[in-house]
Amino acid sequence: MSKIKLPSTLEGKTILVAGAAGFVPGHLCEFYLGLGAKIIGLDNFITGSRSTVELLSKNKNFEFHECNIFERLPDFSKNKIDFIFSLASPASPIDFDQIPVEIMRVNSEGTLKLLEVARAKGARFLEASTSEVYGDPEIHPQVETYQGNVNPIGPRSCYDESKRFAEAMTMSFHRHYKVDTRIVRIFNTYGPRMRPNDGRVIPNFITQALKNQDITVYGDGQQTRSFCYVSDLVQAIHNVMFCDDPTPFNVGNPDEYTVKQAAETIIKYLGAKSKIAYRPIMQDDPRKRRPDLTKLQKISDYRPKVTFEEGIKRTAEHFKGLK
Repeated sequence: MSKIKLPSTLEGKTILVAGAAGFVPGHLCEFYLGLGAKIIGLDNFITGSRSTVELLSKNKNFEFHECNIFERLPDFSKNKIDFIFSLASPASPIDFDQIPVEIMRVNSEGTLKLLEVARAKGARFLEASTSEVYGDPEIHPQVETYQGNVNPIGPRSCYDESKRFAEAMTMSFHRHYKVDTRIVRIFNTYGPRMRPNDGRVIPNFITQALKNQDITVYGDGQQTRSFCYVSDLVQAIHNVMFCDDPTPFNVGNPDEYTVKQAAETIIKYLGAKSKIAYRPIMQDDPRKRRPDLTKLQKISDYRPKVTFEEGIKRTAEHFKGLK
């Protein structure tokens, strides 16, 4: 299989990014602004940051619209749109508890509206799905052909099942309307501009370590995760957008850590006095999580570049600077 050829510039191209005020989408917008593209960002700030939009708005090629994409999109009748990134969904366990209906709506009604824009504009569409579609996996590492082990009525189902629906909707538009679509399944990602109270492993651990508080680990800490620094993730997504395969791709970092190892590494690297405090494990918490990247690496030269230690350092520096 031949390797993809990535564009050196995207000047003259317009990219619509849903969720532009969020953590990963904000970094994605920066990346494409750096390639000369015009970005139209959408967000309702339910979890996104206004400071991210302020940062992006310093670039003359960034345009922003505040909206709920599952209710109504701006009028794009006069816009040329070449690429659409569907990245609007909240993705944290605290969000699953607090805004489950909004998560389900953005991944169903919101995805439908974005796909309709892609169909009308002849734009290439990328659905940012998640490793959560695999649920608590029965095979390890996870390959794209694995169909998952998901609890359809559990506390994580608002996210797991709505992302599975979003993938199905994307493939339906591809098959039925011939829309040019892509799908990525994002594994654990971290980096600067995450919410300190995000509820996910890395921001929780760093925030606690910086305050020398106990590090909260759920269960025995032997469940595993694979942590990808955000710049590496953006590069992986970029590779998939410019390939020719509409079926899902895992994107992330294959390096695997137990949650306990991650906590110990962060304590050591930040010189914290924290100790590990164990709490009862949450329902449906996956025991294993590591992407098989064989499919992505067959079509691209993708290799994660940022080590876990370097990524933690950069992320901690960001958190230190927050008021």
